[in-house]
Amino acid sequence: MPMAERGFQVTAIELGPNLAAVARRKLASFPLATIVQGAFEDWPLPAEPFDAVVCATAFHWLDQSVRVTKAADALRAAGVLATIATHHVAGGDGQFFLDAQDCYRRWFDDADVHLPSGAEVPRQSNELEESGRFEPATFRRYEWEATYSTQQYVDLLSTYSDHRALAATRRRRLFECIARLIDQRYGGRIRKRYLNELRIAQRR
Repeated sequence: MPMAERGFQVTAIELGPNLAAVARRKLASFPLATIVQGAFEDWPLPAEPFDAVVCATAFHWLDQSVRVTKAADALRAAGVLATIATHHVAGGDGQFFLDAQDCYRRWFDDADVHLPSGAEVPRQSNELEESGRFEPATFRRYEWEATYSTQQYVDLLSTYSDHRALAATRRRRLFECIARLIDQRYGGRIRKRYLNELRIAQRR
């Protein structure tokens, strides 16, 4: 949406038909924006290359054997691949996330998750460098905090793929345990810290 608002010609690839429909509705007033429903890996590249390939919080879901080379093939000479990643980092109500491990030990398969500081999150660009298709990547990082009510935080957790993969009963019990913790010990509101990372690499 921000790129369309700036007048760029945008081709957006969306795997899910429902989200593609939402994107078409939101971008209906931008004639230079086109929504393609399908997988990036299967999408036939147009004859005219792009100035930029941009992927926000989804690059890690693409087929690792395809994503870098196809992004490079889609770009003009000196075009850029820009990926955005979001990391969960230490900060905010840190004690809450320690206390919540009791809930995860009871209802989740993976507990005792360590939240690194922002400085501990590695800058990863090995696959770009090893491909030989891109110049060394540059990184920009931004840390920020969000405040959630009990229901907002449970709603957030319900969007995480690993939480959605839980059996329905275990997921409900986990969410009940976390909601009770927030309500009883944290006054119905918690703060969570994030690190957003922009990685930019120019095609050779």
